[in-house]
Amino acid sequence: MSSKAAAEGQLLLPWLLSLLLLAQIFHLSQADIGTASHYSPPYTPTACNGNDGSQFPTSNLFAAAGEGVWDNGAACGRQYLVRCINGVDPGACVPGKTIQVIIVDRAGTAVSKAKRPGATIVLSDSAYANIAKATTASINIDYQQV
Repeated sequence: MSSKAAAEGQLLLPWLLSLLLLAQIFHLSQADIGTASHYSPPYTPTACNGNDGSQFPTSNLFAAAGEGVWDNGAACGRQYLVRCINGVDPGACVPGKTIQVIIVDRAGTAVSKAKRPGATIVLSDSAYANIAKATTASINIDYQQV
């Protein structure tokens, strides 16, 4: 091997290692990016279980699915980890906070409407307050089904 080829190989090696490392990082990430808004009571009846109060967890960490998550009703009962990434307002997110919510409704048909329509996931007021300022109408989130 010539000294020129060896030098080119040494320059290429750090780039290949960086590319491999980035591929590993992004391959392991299973979260999706979307938006979240929030809605207030009344929460019933829901598209998932009507007036059945047992569908709501005692933690009040529940949500209505936006159209992209709704999946023709299959989203009912699914659970998601949700984390605030950022919002329009500075300091909109509670830093380092992730919540787990259960889907109990369809956002588009919910009795109570979202503060900002078109969100990926519409969180109950309690769930939203755990990860963001309640005065912020919507936030950017990453979410992952568990």
